[in-house]
Amino acid sequence: MKILLTRKQTQKGDFVSQIKAADAYTIAHEPIASIDLMERAARAFVNDISQRFPVGSKKVVVLCGLGDNGGDGLAIARMLDKVGYEVEVFVIDYAQKSSDNFRINEHRLQNLVPVKYVTDEKGIPAFKQDFLVIDAILGAGLSRPINGLIQATVEELNKSKAEIIAVDIPTGLFADSPNKKEDTIVKATYTVSFQLPKLAFVLPQNAEYVGEWKVVNIGLNEEFINQTETDFVYTDSPTAQKLIKPRNRFAHKGNFGHALMMAGSYGMIGAAVMATRACLRSGVGKITIAAPKCGYAVLQTAIPEAMCLPTEDETYLKTLPDLTLYQAIGIGCGIGNKPETIRLVEQLLKHTKAPLVIDADALNIIASNEKLLNLIPENSVLTPHPKEFERLIGKKWDNDYEKLQILSVFAIKYKCVVCLKGAFTAVALPDGTIHFNSTGNAGMAKGGSGDVLTGIILALLAQGYPASEAAILGVYEHGLAGDRTAQTRGMVSMIATDIIENIRF
Repeated sequence: MKILLTRKQTQKGDFVSQIKAADAYTIAHEPIASIDLMERAARAFVNDISQRFPVGSKKVVVLCGLGDNGGDGLAIARMLDKVGYEVEVFVIDYAQKSSDNFRINEHRLQNLVPVKYVTDEKGIPAFKQDFLVIDAILGAGLSRPINGLIQATVEELNKSKAEIIAVDIPTGLFADSPNKKEDTIVKATYTVSFQLPKLAFVLPQNAEYVGEWKVVNIGLNEEFINQTETDFVYTDSPTAQKLIKPRNRFAHKGNFGHALMMAGSYGMIGAAVMATRACLRSGVGKITIAAPKCGYAVLQTAIPEAMCLPTEDETYLKTLPDLTLYQAIGIGCGIGNKPETIRLVEQLLKHTKAPLVIDADALNIIASNEKLLNLIPENSVLTPHPKEFERLIGKKWDNDYEKLQILSVFAIKYKCVVCLKGAFTAVALPDGTIHFNSTGNAGMAKGGSGDVLTGIILALLAQGYPASEAAILGVYEHGLAGDRTAQTRGMVSMIATDIIENIRF
């Protein structure tokens, strides 16, 4: 699924111009009137929230602006009233003009639902805890911080304990650029967005405003969307499923690659176990673990399906094995940072011909030895969490939008794939695109989850997936396994080894 915004566009409202173009194309080619497209959007919104909040559960207060977002709100109020909700509408009357679609829906609502016009701060309603407040004041077209009557209304709303649902995007939040810390923005508990996610939704700094969010289909022209260039993609189930290679009935283990996992040190053999088991669960034909002698008995016992190649040292990795036997190599999980291990990482970067997955301690070794950055082989897959990525680039970003710019530049410069882990993990490709992941949950924020991801991506590389597809699909399936785990174990109780048991390609 696309996020319609290119990084080359730097002005606020670029997303808005694209989505308006999609609207116009749909109106012209379906054909459908603009007001009927709004009706379709309102219906999709109502269908979604009616499943979450049954009729009679809460009084609904709809806050409307004077533009098309407000027109959506008026249509939503009418539809909710028709199916039996108790609805009251407040129009924030902040300007002299209103949009054509607003006026049409204003007329349609007459004599159906109580409508009050808020002309000054005295008219701002009291938002009670048991209210369901629908924020339809301003939409994605916002290009400057809110002020005046709208700001006062939002401030009162945010003080309340009411449930807040935003229509398309919370009022005050920019769709495609950073807000300032002092900006006033609706803090929605839930956002229902139309057709496509906004870039703002997948960035941590906006989480307190967007809340949980969902995209509903309003039938914008798919041909236009597919032809629109964008640097940002949202990996949903259809996108991921298209990447999975079918297996031939007469295939054998040799068809699915031989992977090398270089992992573990004294006290960290568990990392090697988890990464290797995840690799096996993800379809690799064969896997060999290169680990220090102290882990030999544990590895042979815990993972009988894997071959074990103990190094000559007892407690840490220092010897590079024959690399010609393997279709892909993973390194970093629990290897530590001994001087000999640092030299091993350097030698691996210099001499490997096989695709690499670089994680954890290997990333920190590269970050602390700047010369190693230029040795990273093309199309390697790096899997840092934000702090590890910060070490790699040697500085802290000011906001999440700058982080994305830095991430993209890094992937382009070093011709590698970078999976920046976290909610909506961002997979940056050497072609400049960034793919945000749709799966995963907060229960995965525990030690060992990253080792599992390394194993999954390594398995895909060994099976012959290109680095970009291995990363995108691996991140998706990792998160999906985490979601399955949360359903059975709960987010608080789940651990990394549970995730492995829920990998199902």
